[in-house]
Parts: sequence; C-alpha cells; structure tokens
Amino acid sequence: MSSAMAIRQTAGLLCCTAAAAFVLQGIPPQPLFGTVRSQGIFSSALYSTTEEKRTGISFLPEETIERAKKGSPIEKHKLARDPVNAFTDVYTLAASIRSGELEWKDVETGDMEFRLKWVGLLHRGKRTPGKFLMRLKVPNGIVNSDQMRFYADCVEPYGPEVGVIDITTRQNIQMRGVTLEDAPMIIDGLHARNQTSLQSALDNVRNVVGSPLAGIDDQEQVDTREACEGVNDLICLDPVTGTRGNPVWGNLPRKFNVAISGSRDDFAHTHINDIGLQPCEHAETGEMGYNVVLGGYISIKRAAESVDSGMWIRPDRESVVTLCEAIFRIFRDEGERKDRSKGRLMWLVEKYGVDEWKEAVIKEVNSYNRGVVIEDFQPRPTDKFERRELLGVHKQPQEGLVRCGILVPVGRWSADEAREVADLAERYSGGEIRLTVEQNIILPNVKEEDVPALMEEPALNGDSRMKLTPGNIEGNVVSCTGAQFCGLALIETKQNAERIAKLLESKVTTPKPVRIHFTGCPNSCGQAQAGDIGIMGAPARKENPETGKKMAVPGCNIFVGGQIGEDGHLSLIPYAKGIPLEDDSLIPTLIEIIKEHYDGVEK
Repeated sequence: MSSAMAIRQTAGLLCCTAAAAFVLQGIPPQPLFGTVRSQGIFSSALYSTTEEKRTGISFLPEETIERAKKGSPIEKHKLARDPVNAFTDVYTLAASIRSGELEWKDVETGDMEFRLKWVGLLHRGKRTPGKFLMRLKVPNGIVNSDQMRFYADCVEPYGPEVGVIDITTRQNIQMRGVTLEDAPMIIDGLHARNQTSLQSALDNVRNVVGSPLAGIDDQEQVDTREACEGVNDLICLDPVTGTRGNPVWGNLPRKFNVAISGSRDDFAHTHINDIGLQPCEHAETGEMGYNVVLGGYISIKRAAESVDSGMWIRPDRESVVTLCEAIFRIFRDEGERKDRSKGRLMWLVEKYGVDEWKEAVIKEVNSYNRGVVIEDFQPRPTDKFERRELLGVHKQPQEGLVRCGILVPVGRWSADEAREVADLAERYSGGEIRLTVEQNIILPNVKEEDVPALMEEPALNGDSRMKLTPGNIEGNVVSCTGAQFCGLALIETKQNAERIAKLLESKVTTPKPVRIHFTGCPNSCGQAQAGDIGIMGAPARKENPETGKKMAVPGCNIFVGGQIGEDGHLSLIPYAKGIPLEDDSLIPTLIEIIKEHYDGVEK
C-alpha cells in the first residue's frame, strides 16, 4: 500500500494534523499555527490524494470538453492541467520551496495565477509579489473564537501592513500576506477547525451566504444554517472519498454565487446572486418555502438584477441542495466557455428563456428521483416592510438574550483586533461570531445583563476602530480591497473609505443609515451599484493651480439610489463621473448628495 493510501482520509475524521499531510511528501512534521481544536458542525476532512480523486475534467461531457478546447485561455489551461490536482500539488510546491529546491518565482505561471485558486490562494503579484490572499469557505458566515485566533496567528508573521484579515461582501474571511511555503500548514489548521479554503476562488461556487440572524430572529421565516451547510457540502465535500475538495464541481465555466435569505429583510442580498432563495409562504397551503430568483451579478461588462424563475421549493435541506445541484449541473455542462464576460448564469438563462429554463431544471431534478417537488412561484407579500438594522443591541426571541452588531470599519482586522474579537465572543456570546455581507459582525446570544459591560469594553471604545453604536454613515461603509493589494484597482479604497466616512460623520447628520460602497474599479467587488451611494474608481482630471492645465488625478464615478432588502435594486447609470478623489472635490459632492437624496443636514 502506498503512503498516500495508508493515510487515506475518511468522512467523520474530525482532525488531521499537518504531520500526516507532510508524510505524504516525505517532509518532517511541522507544527500547526495555534492550538488544534475541532469545533462546530462544519464537516471536516482533509484533502484526498490524486490516487483517490477523479479529475474535474472527467465529469464533463465530450461536447463540453470540445467547447473548452476552443475556449478562453483559462479553459485551455484547465484542460492542460486539471485544477483539482492543485489540492495536493500545493503540498509539493510548498515542500520544494521550504527545502530550497524551488523559489516562488520559479512556479509555473498557470499554477501561480490560476490553479492555486482552487485551494483558495490568490497571488497578489502586482502589489505584493510572492504573497497570497487566502480565501476561506464560511457557510452562513458563522465562525468562533478559536478560528479567529487561528486567523490572527496565521497572518501575524507577515507584519501589520500585509498580514491582515478581511471580512468580505460574501460573509466570508480572507487572510492576506500568506506565502506558498506556509499554505499547507494553514490549510491543515483550517481543516482541524472544521473549515476549508478549497474551491473558494475563480471558477468555483463561492461562499454560500445566509441570514446572519439565523436562529436568533423574532421575524425569521426560515433558519438558513442547515441549507447553507448542505449546499457548501455539495460544493466542496467529495461524496466518494468523504474529503474536502469535490471534483464534480471542479471545472465550472465561471464563478457562481448562492444566497439564501431567512426573512423579508433579505440580509443575504439575493438580488445580486446567481441563485437567490427568498422565503415566501405558499399561497394555498400556508407552508413556508423559497421563491427562486436567478442570474443576479455585477461585473465590469454588465450588472444585472436577478430574475424570477417561476419556481418555489420547500425549505428543507434536501430540496435546497437538489435544486442547486440541478442548476450547477446544467451550468457546468452548458455554460459559456469562450467569452468569459458571458459565462455567468444569467446568460444561460437568457439563452434558454425563463420558462424553458424552468422546464430544464424540473426535468433535471426529477431525474434524481429524490421526491423533491418544484412548484410555481408564489405571490410576494405586498404590505409595507422596512428592513431592520444589524448594528447595535437588539432583542432576540430567546428570553433575556440580545444580539449585538459591531462595526468593523471596512471589514478589516489586524491580528490584534481579531484576538480582541475572539476575547469578546468568549466572554459574551459563547465564542460565536456572525459575519455580515456589510463586512461587520454580530455577537449572538448575549445576556441582557451583560450589555453594559460589553459597551464598556476597551475593544469597543477609546482609540479602538470597532464600535457597538456607530453613526449612520460610518457604520454603513462597504469597501473592496483597493489598490493596496489589488492590481486592478484604480484607487485605494479601504483607507479612503474609513477616513471619508469619519469625515462625513463629522459634517452631516442623517435620520437613517446611509450606505456608501467603495469599489476600486468597474469590476465592482465593492458592489457600488447596490449602495445608497456608490463610489467607483475612475479616471479624473483636475486643474493644476500653478500651470492652469488639467492633470490626471485619482478619481471616481458616483452612483446613487441602489437598494437592498426585498425591493433590491441596482443603480446602473453614474450620477456623476470623473470626480477627483481629493477631499476638496469629493466631500462637498457627497454632502450635497446626502442632503438632496437622504435628508442629510449639515452640522
């Protein structure tokens, strides 16, 4: 028996140390970062070896493979070197770098820039050469104190400027500064803590978003946790080997986003996801289930709100997973593989037509013979509903307990700040932390009697960036990565967004929260079109006072009027273009917008 087969990972294995993984490569065991503790309900098993796993290509029909051969450069690279093999290749590459046989610069470009994304490693070569962003899978955005401390331990060696932790707009975690030689230890540490980074980037199903109030909401229609976990396991848990990394979905034509909402607030933002499940009562039976919306996405070429699919499903795990599997299968085999700008689900739905697409999905679901029934789309409620706030202190349906939403400015933590959050969670919320798509956190199940002590915590006061009761502007800022790390960004967003929010807060008051989304380029990872105000990096010119000539300066286009909630809507046409990013140009413009559109009053 080979050494690989000898340490075969099986379903139900709760902890595999780095030592076992390194035995695969003949490397002396090395310690994990932090302390190993298995927690939570996220299924955990390590990667499986290439002797056990099929390739992603092996699941593609011949017709799909033929189209891929004529497809984009990325498609051709996926055919030449199957991305699924990166699950184990990352260990070989890391070992070679640690032994001195290889430098990161010697790693083949296709591996460095594409295949390693299948293990959640995104090379930031333009801004931080040799450093990676590591993206995780955090279904429903639920983490714990042990995991938070592990993230801090992972990034701290890379220094405070590079080694930071970000909350994403997909209720997810990203660690920055990671080096390739350290990646296996981090992957093993994640698996020991019931998390993974596998299949989290490029042409994969991304983190499954759910309600941050799941199970603690007095207006909850559906608890999203089980469905999110089920879809996550469908995506990245191999049903044959019981290990993380599922080759069935290892070769999609493009990325794919799933959001499952738990209430009319739609905290998951279903209108900008490929699959959005919106809770809705069946008009005849009164049973709660999900209306299915499809095709929402934002990109450099197109921003599209989701469309009604004509389908309604029951909310149980089997129904949700089966629907998603059917749509994934059709998308995988029939999606566009030549023009990547047309590779998202919306284009395939439009090619079919909504009614024909519905028929195809129902036929696929029925072929699985699982007893899952798809019914017609149900009428949405028509009475007025106002989306609730997540920040601050709010009662839970559980007697004597509250949820406490905390601002994490632009979703970024230092290692020390992450440890502070871990400490707060251990003291007040049983170690549990909920992430939101607005890049903030919620501590659930806090005892009402403990709220005064929480409000006095140094981590939430004084010079701390985090706040429990932020202002209506500073508490509602979302930002993409920006030029500090992203080579596509035209402007720096994180630092500017945090600074500008504080400045606006000092100059204008508003009766309600005003959501300002910053994004560095037209790819709009910061979802500028969904914000009340969206600021998108763009070319601008400003007169030089000494020469009188117009000079190129960092600038932005501004969008106004995006909406979230059950009436989600994208603002697609810029309100203003080419505004210089300097305070004397941008701040007066933003103040006027806030006054005109959001009842702002200057202080």
